[in-house]
Amino acid sequence: MNATRRQDIRRNIDWVTIGLYAVLVLVGWTAIYSANYDPAQSEIFKFNADHGRQIIWIGVCAFIALILLNTEGEFFIRFSVISYALVLILLVLVLLIGKKVGGARSWFGVGSFGIQPSEFAKTTATLMLAWYVAQAGSRFKALKTRLTAALIIAFPAGLILLQPDAGTVLVFAGLVFALYREGLSGNILLFGFGAIILAVVAILTGASTLDYPLLGEQSGIFALLLGLILLGGLLIFGVRGFTLPRYRPKNYRFVLAVLIASLGFSYAVNYGVESVLKPHQRERIYVLFGMNQNPDADYNIRHAKAAIGSGGWTGKGYLNGPMTRYDFVPEQHTDFIFCTIGEEWGFFGSFFVVALFVVLILRIIALAERQRSQFSRVYGYGVASILFMHLLINVGMVLGIAPVIGIPLPFFSYGGSSLMGFTILIMIMLRLDAERFSVFR
Repeated sequence: MNATRRQDIRRNIDWVTIGLYAVLVLVGWTAIYSANYDPAQSEIFKFNADHGRQIIWIGVCAFIALILLNTEGEFFIRFSVISYALVLILLVLVLLIGKKVGGARSWFGVGSFGIQPSEFAKTTATLMLAWYVAQAGSRFKALKTRLTAALIIAFPAGLILLQPDAGTVLVFAGLVFALYREGLSGNILLFGFGAIILAVVAILTGASTLDYPLLGEQSGIFALLLGLILLGGLLIFGVRGFTLPRYRPKNYRFVLAVLIASLGFSYAVNYGVESVLKPHQRERIYVLFGMNQNPDADYNIRHAKAAIGSGGWTGKGYLNGPMTRYDFVPEQHTDFIFCTIGEEWGFFGSFFVVALFVVLILRIIALAERQRSQFSRVYGYGVASILFMHLLINVGMVLGIAPVIGIPLPFFSYGGSSLMGFTILIMIMLRLDAERFSVFR
């Protein structure tokens, strides 16, 4: 690359996004320091403590960012398939020889450090998806092509589910938004929302904790199935005052197929919750919906809500949160770090952090929209989707409106793999954007 072109590319790097990234990383580190604060050992550069190790990871990520921002954009396109295959191999290996942490076999142990392949799978799956959609071009409208794109997402997600790590799998599901931007029918999103609603109803009505005297244990699921059958009958045969469109066999076949699929899906959800999930996983779902559970099953959520609520409007002050100081909330330096923000910085501080994330996501979407390359645009929307899903699930989890499934808050939760994964994800996008005037495929 000649010196003039290199200078032009550096000038085109979006420094606003880099600034947002740097602010989030810095604020995240202060939250980690607070979550591990010990007045007797308050050194900032204490490298055997979490906040000290995070400084090392921040330095590593700064070096990685520098390398990526100086790497040809064409490299990421050519490396997409290889990187995707390599991470799939790592996801298989971690199931065989990985270290168990928190009940999931998700880590390769490297001394006192650990590497989590699933954090890098988000980037490689997004690159692979962008590469495939760009290669498909106008053929993306074909059903076979869209199913292949779905499989690109499903392969790593399925391996991660076996660890098991349900939270990361939900993040992969968010990549559908990138496909929607490329012409995927909005009916798919409506179908997804409908499936979520049906799953929630199936859980609420079919839980073993519900017992109606008339039908006995698990009577709720039978009531749901009966309701679906009645609804299907009404749509097919009609009722007084309801006018059906003129008879078209395919319409009624479609309604009948949806009805059968709904019946099967409802029963499958109920069976999965009651017979497949482990007791602690089932309890988390019951806690989310306020159903009967063991007295200590909602310990994390109760204390998380108490910590956030105690912060009030302005918080108790940095390093002055008693629930943070005395470790009332488990995993407060990782998955529940938003509790530290809520307790010490209050509503205004929490709003500021969420606003920073929203601005970053919107900025990345704006970058994606100005791309001349379909590869860069799909990748940009994939990055925005991953960040959005992490923010939605993590904050929802600590507020008690999403199940406790263990998912980090980007740039805030302690962990080198997480920080490196998000750094790579964003810096690749910034390099592609800097070369937006060089049209890739």
